[in-house]
Amino acid sequence: MILEAVMLIVKPDLQSDFEAVFKKASKIISSMDGYLSHELHRCIEVQGKYLLLVRWESLESHTVGFRGSTKYQEWKKLLHHFYEPFPTVEHFEQIEI
Repeated sequence: MILEAVMLIVKPDLQSDFEAVFKKASKIISSMDGYLSHELHRCIEVQGKYLLLVRWESLESHTVGFRGSTKYQEWKKLLHHFYEPFPTVEHFEQIEI
């Protein structure tokens, strides 16, 4: 399992619109092969800041399967205009502790 982590900064005064559109976009990502789950968290201290966590079966499920799909183009069209600056996407693997 791979965890995708993305810190999203949404443009001022667009948070409500972003959250509503994200609910629609959630149907896109959750339909992808290799998708396991996702969560969106709103920051308490910083208005307009969100943390998106997506669990994938593999790195390729996200970087090739999702990003290479026509559904990703729809995802981009729905969401990418909300972000300033454009977010950095990072992937993590769990370690045994």
